[in-house]
Amino acid sequence: MRIQIVTLLAVAVQLSACRSHTAELKGKPLEIEVARVVVEELPNERQFIGYLQSNFDAVIQPRVNGFLASKHFNAGFPVRRGQLLYRIDPSQLNTSMYAAEAALQSAQAAAIEARNNYERAVPLATMNAISRAQLDQYTAQFKASEASVRSAKESLRSARLNVGYTEIRSPIDGVAGSSKSHIGDFVGPGTEFNVLTTISNLDTLSFDVALPMNEYLQIAGQRENIYDNADLLSHIRLTLDDGSQYPLAGFYSYTRKDVSNETGSLLIVVKFANPDQSLKAGQFARVHCSVGKTTNSLLVPAKAVSQAQGVSSVWVIRPDSTATFRHVVLGAEHDSLWVIKEGLEAGEWVALTGRQKLREGATVNPKIMSR
Repeated sequence: MRIQIVTLLAVAVQLSACRSHTAELKGKPLEIEVARVVVEELPNERQFIGYLQSNFDAVIQPRVNGFLASKHFNAGFPVRRGQLLYRIDPSQLNTSMYAAEAALQSAQAAAIEARNNYERAVPLATMNAISRAQLDQYTAQFKASEASVRSAKESLRSARLNVGYTEIRSPIDGVAGSSKSHIGDFVGPGTEFNVLTTISNLDTLSFDVALPMNEYLQIAGQRENIYDNADLLSHIRLTLDDGSQYPLAGFYSYTRKDVSNETGSLLIVVKFANPDQSLKAGQFARVHCSVGKTTNSLLVPAKAVSQAQGVSSVWVIRPDSTATFRHVVLGAEHDSLWVIKEGLEAGEWVALTGRQKLREGATVNPKIMSR
């Protein structure tokens, strides 16, 4: 039964072709819609594939040594600036702070005695009751005691800062990474745990646009400053994994100082604001943008182009109203129009309808359609 159906379909197709051929022989050319190949100035649209990166990372390092007493965040969750992350046991540092307080009090007491001695010695020296050398001695003791007080105050200030450093807080808003240490570990400078975690700022995410250096030089022309490319990229858009377009447009940030040794490309950093934290660092992304100045491009309606097995083609209607088959090389697609890189000339006409019925040299009755 299936063979019979296939045979009947083949016969029907042959009959349809015969009727079309018969109609043409009878002087009734096929009526089709056509459109002219036009030239328009279009931006040089490019797509770049890569991964989003965090705006910057804050490495959380303890400033003092001690045993880790507690942890106050969950890895992978947002943290706010000033939020407590870790607490180091302050017992030993508190002892140093109390000793610094005692040293300050002792220095202040000694300074009071030295000031009193100096103040009593001044009038005695005026009356020549004591020698000038004794007055100089009392003066030196008084100045030294004042310096000792200042030194003790700075020592106490340093001790209090160290106690304050036992509470480690987030310096930025961001997302916390995994903790590299656990409760009870001895952490701090010079220890195995001199880094505790990393906070990634995700308010803005960056993306590296990699332009091959030879292409960049062609597009940029005689640019005086290769590191200032703010005007090179425009209409920067981000397409997500599911094919949807990110609602916020990107913007130029800066050009990296080195050319990539692996690809020979100039890396231009663009950024995307991420106010609702919907984007994540490491996320795969496609970035579309216009590169350089606009260029003159040949355009045809998308429905004039047939694509099969990677080959694109159109039917061209010649001035004598006959059809000819033509292979073309496509560029980018713009608003239901294809850019034609090779295969067509400006002003030619292409068939929009009836392409399945056309054959080489067939006479047609073209109906001009606007885009």
